[in-house]
Amino acid sequence: MTHVLDSLIVGAGISGLSLAHSLLRNPNPQLSLNILVSEHQGRVGGNITTVSQGEFLWEEGPNSFSPTPELLKLAVEVGLKSEFVFADRKLPRYVYWNSQLMPVPMSPPALLSTKLLSPGGKLRALTGALGFVRPAMGQALSQQNGEETISQFFERHLGSEVLKRLVEPFVSGVYAGDPQQLEISSAFARVARMAYSGGGLVAGAVLSRGQNKSSRSPADPSIPQTKRGELGSFRQGIGALPNAIAQQLGDQLKLNWQLTRLERTENQTYRAEFSTPDGVQQVETRTVVLTTPAYVTAEILKPLQLQVSQTLTEIPYPPVACVVLAYPVSAFKQKLTGFGNLVPRGQGIRTLGTIWTSSLFPGRAPQGWQVLTSYIGGATDPEIGELEDDQIVEAVHQDLRRILLKEDISPKVLAVHLWKRAIPQYNLGHQQRLQQVNEGLEAMPGLYLCSNYIDGVALGDCVRRSIGQANEILSFLDQ
Repeated sequence: MTHVLDSLIVGAGISGLSLAHSLLRNPNPQLSLNILVSEHQGRVGGNITTVSQGEFLWEEGPNSFSPTPELLKLAVEVGLKSEFVFADRKLPRYVYWNSQLMPVPMSPPALLSTKLLSPGGKLRALTGALGFVRPAMGQALSQQNGEETISQFFERHLGSEVLKRLVEPFVSGVYAGDPQQLEISSAFARVARMAYSGGGLVAGAVLSRGQNKSSRSPADPSIPQTKRGELGSFRQGIGALPNAIAQQLGDQLKLNWQLTRLERTENQTYRAEFSTPDGVQQVETRTVVLTTPAYVTAEILKPLQLQVSQTLTEIPYPPVACVVLAYPVSAFKQKLTGFGNLVPRGQGIRTLGTIWTSSLFPGRAPQGWQVLTSYIGGATDPEIGELEDDQIVEAVHQDLRRILLKEDISPKVLAVHLWKRAIPQYNLGHQQRLQQVNEGLEAMPGLYLCSNYIDGVALGDCVRRSIGQANEILSFLDQ
């Protein structure tokens, strides 16, 4: 290209696409930006993978989203306001414990009556939540530079029963991670802030709610009004969002463009070289945003910033398999009404959890069929990455036989998607690693990193982070 771009965005996942959208909608009428989004695959969306087959519709990546204001506004701006679907927030969630599906208590009265915790476990959780908690101290904490793991934090605050039966399966569902390695202030920053600022979880929650009310902006009438606990999607699946943004980008989006080299020029710009279907292409740009995973970003930055590259390689991504199976509704022990079930480790079940897909969002399976989306593997079971597809299906099917099915009936296999590097792990030392990365990037003005290994893996986190990054880039370009 003969002209210089204002911004090159590498990666057309939800982070890169929402960042491009934010840049192009900047409120400054004097700042008409020339941007380009490159994607090495032949499609957009990154981990978002919506698939349909006949009357079946399923996801092989993220299955739903929490309806944050930023995400809702983005979807409305790209024309998807009439396409929203929201799951009933009153649908129960289940934990498989001692060979039974038990509802997760979602309110204080439910917590008092649940059979998932013993009377002693409930009392321990109550006293801890009210702030009767021993301080974080000891040799283990000293060796961890004062950082607490998720296991250490919740056992200290709420006791071992809540940790094993509620927290650990939730961690498996969000991060597919190891709670003995994930750092609490990185993985669950809001919970950690509540505990540290309020002297206890209950006091911190009350304080946080009061602060949020005082700083809350008026409701945006252009976006749907949702309630806490709802999960969202679109009629044609989550893939509708990246596809809609891509359509608006038009020629500013290039698919099948593989970045092969990135270098700094004498003009304080960046030159990027791509392998494309039309041969080698070069681009010069004032700013570059890498929305790629940490391990990909590490390779890109190796010639530019070796220390940053080496630090990024320390962020692990365990393998996770998404297995989508369909069964006749007659095969189940009971009617499936709910979000799905999670499985704590130690229950003789290898599957991390199962989303009851066609119960969560009706209309995604033919009449008389139930679709289940199960996840298996993660940081506590990396061996899943060595299995063949049929072995993974068999492992999931046998687990479902124990938990949900009343007869041994062969499933209709819709998908087996092994993500060999699935979700970035915010393990101990994560904040120090990010600090080292940021310090290294100070020598590279105009180069930015914007991906889910930074501060949140949910779709709403990606959109929020991209909007903030866009504002920083606009300020840089304005200067």
